[in-house]
Amino acid sequence: MENKFITFLRNAFPFIVLIVLWRLSIPFWNPAGILAIIPIFYCSFVRPVPWFSPIAVLFCFLIDYRFDTLFYWTIMYCLFYAINGFQSFFDLTRVDRNALNEFMIFFGLSTLILSLFHLNLANLMRAVWLFAWVSTLYIPITALIKKVYDDR
Repeated sequence: MENKFITFLRNAFPFIVLIVLWRLSIPFWNPAGILAIIPIFYCSFVRPVPWFSPIAVLFCFLIDYRFDTLFYWTIMYCLFYAINGFQSFFDLTRVDRNALNEFMIFFGLSTLILSLFHLNLANLMRAVWLFAWVSTLYIPITALIKKVYDDR
């Protein structure tokens, strides 16, 4: 019985991390729960988790709701999901360092486009801070997910 419970918790761990990171929304450190984009990217593209994509779209929409952006993160996720469908060109499941560079391209480009909508120095500095902070936290969060979920 205990083994089944631990297996269930390991399988549910990516979903739990997603919910926790979205709920821990703090204006400076985690605005609108944007850190939830890390498990969304990792568990959708790098280490695909079964049934994670519909939940990822839902949480992208919830991030949009908190950010007051109209389907922006949802569209960026769906666009990257479509681009990732060309597996003959990209294979993020075989990339080293948990696909940190690819995540930085995805998140950096998305953040840059978002900051260009209202171009001023404060928005650019906020975008740089957000990019640096989320990119820095990508490695420990993905390492934790990888350790718990893949350690079977």
